[in-house]
Amino acid sequence: MSTSTSDRPRTPARPPRAFTRRLAAECLPAGPAADPVTEADLDGLPPAAVRYMEAMGVVGRPRTRALRAHWRGRFRRRTDGPWMPCDAWQVNTAEEVARYYRMRLLVGRVVPMWGWDTYRHGAGRMLGRALGVVTVADGSGPEFDSGELVTWLNDAVLLAPAMLLHPRTGWEDLGEDRFGVSVTDAGRTVGAVVALDGCGRPLDFWTGDRWADLPGGPVRTPWSTPVSGWTVAAGGLRPVGGAAVWHLPDGEFTYGEMTLADLDLDVVPGR
Repeated sequence: MSTSTSDRPRTPARPPRAFTRRLAAECLPAGPAADPVTEADLDGLPPAAVRYMEAMGVVGRPRTRALRAHWRGRFRRRTDGPWMPCDAWQVNTAEEVARYYRMRLLVGRVVPMWGWDTYRHGAGRMLGRALGVVTVADGSGPEFDSGELVTWLNDAVLLAPAMLLHPRTGWEDLGEDRFGVSVTDAGRTVGAVVALDGCGRPLDFWTGDRWADLPGGPVRTPWSTPVSGWTVAAGGLRPVGGAAVWHLPDGEFTYGEMTLADLDLDVVPGR
């Protein structure tokens, strides 16, 4: 009996060579192998954060030194703009707070555009180029430093909770179904509120530490990433996907909808 393509084991996609070369050049530290997380590591956390860590299957598993994620979905730049197909790869590290996110868009489903969101050494940057040569976006400065750092925090909450078990992380008790979490790096602190479902899994991540690129310039704007669902893979929970939403004065603007295609929590950056 023949086997259909959909029945065959899925071979994970490989990161683009430009992405791998960039990471290799950055020489990101992976850090030494870490001991598994224990119940004692959760002492002092708010009850809701403990419930979250237990639901995410953190206890008994090694601490995440670096994650690599592959996303597929769609993206738009304006509330009235067209949706563009999107394929994205990222690597985040824990020993040193760093994040490299490369996104490929198809403008008009024809013209390719690549965007980099990066954070390292306390500096964030957003760079976009059409056809690889024409710069269409280039942002840096304090607003991007905070915005990229809080996005690193968002990734840790949703993809690699063990990255949060570090002295740089702050916690706030907000009741049984939510908690506050913050991260401090390079003298800057950003934070968010995480809302949980009945099983202790994140429903949403909400922060006021990002700036929307509006016609008059960057404006500090509430930002959230509601999760569309959860699944079990490799012995732990991972999000099926979610959205990126600006909460503008005149209403919500969902500018990204992504599905998690692959996640590896034990990678060496640049390989």
